[in-house]
Formats: sequence, C-alpha cells, structure tokens
Amino acid sequence: MRSSLNNPFSPGSDIVPEVWAGRSEQLSDWRDVVRPRRIVGLPERGRTILGEPGLGKSSLVRRIAQTAAAHGDWVTPQLRIPSGADPLKLVAEAILRLAETAGLSSKPANEIAAALARVRAVAAAGISLTLQGAEGPDPYRALTDLLIEVGRAAIRRGDVVALIHIDEVQNITDEHALSQLLIALGDALTHEIEVEVPGGNRVLRSLPIAVYLTGLPDFEDMTGARKGATFARRFKTTTLTAIDEEELAEALQGFVLAGRSIAVPDGGIERVRMDPAAAAAIVDLCRGEPFLFQLAGEQAWYAGTGPLITEEQVLAGWRSASREAGAHVERILNRLPEREKQFLEAMAELPPKERTLTRIAADAGFAKATDAGPTAQRLDTVRGIISRGKPYAFRHRAVEAYLTSEWPDAPAGSPGGR
Repeated sequence: MRSSLNNPFSPGSDIVPEVWAGRSEQLSDWRDVVRPRRIVGLPERGRTILGEPGLGKSSLVRRIAQTAAAHGDWVTPQLRIPSGADPLKLVAEAILRLAETAGLSSKPANEIAAALARVRAVAAAGISLTLQGAEGPDPYRALTDLLIEVGRAAIRRGDVVALIHIDEVQNITDEHALSQLLIALGDALTHEIEVEVPGGNRVLRSLPIAVYLTGLPDFEDMTGARKGATFARRFKTTTLTAIDEEELAEALQGFVLAGRSIAVPDGGIERVRMDPAAAAAIVDLCRGEPFLFQLAGEQAWYAGTGPLITEEQVLAGWRSASREAGAHVERILNRLPEREKQFLEAMAELPPKERTLTRIAADAGFAKATDAGPTAQRLDTVRGIISRGKPYAFRHRAVEAYLTSEWPDAPAGSPGGR
C-alpha cells in the first residue's frame, strides 16, 4: 500500500513538498501585500528570504511562484546562482523569457527591439560586457530597460505580476556583478510610469514587478557592507527560523483525522492515517526544521506498508535517518566562524536559566562580555540561531538538541547529554 511511488514527503532541496508546514506569514505576505500592491501600482519592496540550510527558503518561494503561476502571473524559473557563475547572464536569459511571455519579442517598436538586442548581448557576455567597454548602456541599464517594458506589458494585460526568483544569492561574490544586478532589479522595482485613469487624469504608478532573493545569511553581510541603505530601502529582508510545533502538528492533522488518499495498483483509492502519537513523534524529532520534518515523514512512510503509520514506525524510520539528520546540523555548525561556534558550545553547556551574555562570554574564552556582543548579535539577527533574551535561548532547536542532548541518536525525550 505505502511505497516510494505514493510517498508524499519530500526532503530534497528546492522541492515544494505535498505535505506543507508553516510559513503562513510569508505566504500571506505575497497574497495580501506584495501581489495586491503591485497589481494596483503601489510601491512595494522586493523580498529577501535568508536562513541557514534546511529551513525551506527555496521551497517557500517556489510555492509562492506556483501560486503566482496559478493566477496567470508571469514567473521566471528558480534562478540558482552556482558559485563562480555570472548572475547577469542567468538573469538576462530569464528576462528574455519573460519578454517572450509578454509578447515583446514580436513588437516592432525600435526602443523594444533595441532593449531586446542589448539584453541578448548581456545573456551572451554577462559582466564582461562592462569590462570590455562595449558600446551601449551597461548591462544593468539594459536589464532595467527590458524589465520596464515587461512591466508595461503586464499593465496592458491587466491583473498580472512578473515575478523573478533568484536563489543562492550568497554565491554572487563578484562585487561589480552583484552591484549591477541589485541596481537593475531595484531600479525596476522603484520605476514609475504615467498612466491615464478614469476621468482623463494622468497619475504615476509602479510597475507590477516582484522580486524574491533567497540564500544563506552570509548575503546580508555582502549587501550591508557594499550596498548599505539603498539595498535596505528596496528590499525587505526576512531571516527564517524554526517552524512552530503547532504549525507542524497542523500539517499532519489531515493524516490523523481523515487520512491521506493514495492510489493503489488495482486502480482503487485507499487512505493512510497516522496515529496521534506518531504525528507527535515526527513533530518532536524534527525540531522545527522543514528538511528534517520531511525526512522524518519520508522514513516513517517507508517503515511500514499498512494503512496506519504508528509511533514505532516513526522511531524505526528515524533511526535509519538519524545519521543524515546529524550531518545536516553538523554542516550548519561547521560553516560558522570559530568564535560563533565557541559561543554556541559554551551557551549549550550552561543550564537554560544561566545563559546570560556574561556567563557565556566567560565560558567561551572572551576577555569580557562586551567582546562577545557582536558575536551574539550575529547569531541572533543575522543567523537566527539564538535569541538574546533574558536569559539567552536557542531559536534553532535542532542545533540546541544536537549540542545539549543525544539527539538525533536516541528517541526524542531520552535523557542524556552530548
């Protein structure tokens, strides 16, 4: 009955899983703020979604893109920026596809033809076009001009937004390429055109263009140091943290109450239910991590074949997945600077009520508490791993569990320390 062909859980990266959990704030932000304001011509900043690996940044925006496409919006593919790649070339290719969707490639107008030709050159040469000093506008200006034409076409079409999603933005290490890309996107977001409204009056309106950037927290350092206030005015940054247990439980409630319909080989439909204790075990084991939530569900599904997923099957499946879960958290810790790792390890050694900056700094080897302040601030506001309350606390619950207990090796709730 349960098999690899009907497993609804998907722990792979960049996947929009069938069993969706949380992120209601970001989803409603698109539905209730970004899209409606852009449609009617009101200004609205682009969105930057950052977070540590496994928090579902790309999946979140891919789900937003799916929703947009279902409304008839013009959506680029997920533009993943590989390390060392020229982002201008990738974005230029995507904007050309948007222009084709908008019907601009068949327009005879000289200005549009010139913009298309210039962006085709950018798609071929990228940032090197600037370095070569080629004739015509810089790549960023060419991208902006064509985006503006796409926005005009969207206005003519009506009730359409052009949505651009650029992923792995922390891989844009060329300062010139990053600057040109952010300026091009930001200029398109803030560009206003004059339109006629009922009564014959003419007013200014923003273009129906939305931009989402996703990546690791390191990107905030890059934009803060190099772009400063201009970037902040044009993009609103959200750092994702763990999903609340209530939202995770809600995602599994359909399994618990009515069960999930699946097709069986004989052509019929069967239902797979989940014991309440099994659902609670998945919520507890994943510690708010979307990747681990999908991993725990996937392995629980494979741990049996019948119509009921039990707590025993969840734990059995988790035992086969625990090594991958531990490696996931280790990768997060290993990419941190040494001072940040030391801070977290010292914080984990203290009882929760004694996790003050003074105690943590002393145990981590800082000369004085104020020396640890910037490290604590980064772990809070940039990485979203801790909360600088009174006392300090972990926001990244998987990191906390890894550093303070036998998780993921033993079932959740077991005593013992690492």
